[in-house]
Amino acid sequence: MDLDIVRTFVTAVDAGQFQEAAAELAVTQQAVSKRIAALERDLGVRLFTRTPRGTELTIDGQAFLPHARELLRVAERAVASVRAGSRPLRVDVITSRSAQSGMMRGFHRAHPEIDLDVVMLFDIERAVTAIRSGVIDASFRAVAMPGRPLPEDIESVRVIDEPLQLLTGPAHALAGARSVTIAQLAGHRIWMPGVVPGTEWAAYYDDLVAEFGLTIEATGPNFGSDALLDTIADTPALATFMGGQTRLVWPADHGLRRIPVTDPTPVYPHSLLWHRDNAHPALATLRAHLAAAAAGHDAAGTWTPTWAIPR
Repeated sequence: MDLDIVRTFVTAVDAGQFQEAAAELAVTQQAVSKRIAALERDLGVRLFTRTPRGTELTIDGQAFLPHARELLRVAERAVASVRAGSRPLRVDVITSRSAQSGMMRGFHRAHPEIDLDVVMLFDIERAVTAIRSGVIDASFRAVAMPGRPLPEDIESVRVIDEPLQLLTGPAHALAGARSVTIAQLAGHRIWMPGVVPGTEWAAYYDDLVAEFGLTIEATGPNFGSDALLDTIADTPALATFMGGQTRLVWPADHGLRRIPVTDPTPVYPHSLLWHRDNAHPALATLRAHLAAAAAGHDAAGTWTPTWAIPR
């Protein structure tokens, strides 16, 4: 059903005369009459009768009026649901305890007026597909992996370099160190059961191993961060890597140590991805917020894979 014709009908009812309805709609009186006649033909009933004072609704017109008003209200709600800025900004952060999640919490504190939906997608393929289809507005990822260039319609900008730290239990050989060089890690077992082959973080750690001769094990089931922390606390032979801005909590009696890694410091490059045609106004606000908060990239004494976006 043509909503312009339905709107003309409701306007004519409220105005009481076709001439006044025409003035309100900025059309001719003849156009109003033609629209009403077309609507009556579609419905197979008469909606108005002529009177000396103008027009009055027939019984059928009275029955149709509340439905016509509801049609217009539904149409307005449909338009409002996708009007720029009217829906929440949807952003993928991978995990709730990551540096990315921390950046989004900072953005929310700075802009509490902006509605947010935070989602967690597993891999970059799903994230890029969701961005291109409009399911999400942006995603934080480490891009671009070798052999996986981003589609031309996906924009990206590097927003933070997160330094890795070594996490050990109290009985580990390096537990008492204030910092460790990456060369000192050679020969130590670094256990990371959450590293899944084919993911961007697996590519990162593969390059780290190849560059510095480290031993990173991803064996065994991944029972989550709590189980990882329990094992590291109880096993002197194991350590793990943790992002410097990753927020994890463990019991005090675990005695875990977070130790800076130096010479060089491995940093994980987080980038923001979005579709170049995305017009959500909050997306521009997010990008500006991240740009203002970002520190320099590729600082002296740090290491990133050669495929990390340099900007």
